[in-house]
Amino acid sequence: MKYIAELHEGGHIQDVYLCKQKSMAVTKNGRDYENVVLQDRTGTLDAKIWDPSSAGIGDFEPMDYIYVSGMVSSFNGSLQASLKQVRKASPGEYIPADYVPVTEKNSTVMYQDLLKLKDSVKNGWLRKLLDSFFAEDKDFMESFRAHSAAKSIHHGFVGGLLEHTLSVGRFCDYMSRAYPIINRDLLITAALLHDIGKTRELSLFPQNDYTDDGQLLGHIMIGAEMVHDHCARIEGFPAELESQVKHCILAHHGEYEYGSPKKPAIIEAVALNLADNTDARLQSLTEIFRNNGTMDTWIGYSKQFESNLRRTHDIG
Repeated sequence: MKYIAELHEGGHIQDVYLCKQKSMAVTKNGRDYENVVLQDRTGTLDAKIWDPSSAGIGDFEPMDYIYVSGMVSSFNGSLQASLKQVRKASPGEYIPADYVPVTEKNSTVMYQDLLKLKDSVKNGWLRKLLDSFFAEDKDFMESFRAHSAAKSIHHGFVGGLLEHTLSVGRFCDYMSRAYPIINRDLLITAALLHDIGKTRELSLFPQNDYTDDGQLLGHIMIGAEMVHDHCARIEGFPAELESQVKHCILAHHGEYEYGSPKKPAIIEAVALNLADNTDARLQSLTEIFRNNGTMDTWIGYSKQFESNLRRTHDIG
């Protein structure tokens, strides 16, 4: 099959993809059309069906595997397909494993590196808290390794939550060595736990969609509740230390408008916010460049970064 990452502007799309999302919309002229999100293991692609009533468009639903035919164009710096033919695919036309995006990094190695960071925490209480998640809770560990870190913005693939958490942990490790005022044990603990709520906010692939708790509470609140529940099972866990860990989680998006119930009030929360935002934005740029499908120096305007983005090349 031709994967989404291999498509380019002006090219033809003609293959089977997973229909991740489907919704009706209306043009400025009052014409009905359909928004469709196609997915394979290399990523997702926005697609439009401008004439849903045409003879070439069959019946299909979200999470169906569909055969599509159309043209690829560029809109706002991202590729987009205009579909002329769509039908539900037969089971023999596709292999489900081709449609689940997976981290390009070695998941086993990443998890061992994360455990090394965990084991570097010297505070006994914080080690017990981390062990309660990453050593004793097998269901959590399995879910954590299989989850994405987001629905679409960054690390939206199997193993994405592990990859993002490890990257944030490494940034925090560097900051704790560069700025001795930081309580390293608290910061590393918060880094490894900051997104654990995503194991309950998002469903596993191929859906990778928001759960009811994800919609009602969000991963920040869920994560703080998970930490509280685990602390409650550790007899004598200091209340102030629990509050500090939870504060870092509640403040790790930095601003109210970005979903944080609290703004950072301690240096470890500030450092965690910076590490989380840095990894998320750099990974987002990585995915934008990877999915652009062209080697042009300028790839166009990005709504996420509110800027025309330029790909850099080696000089000399």
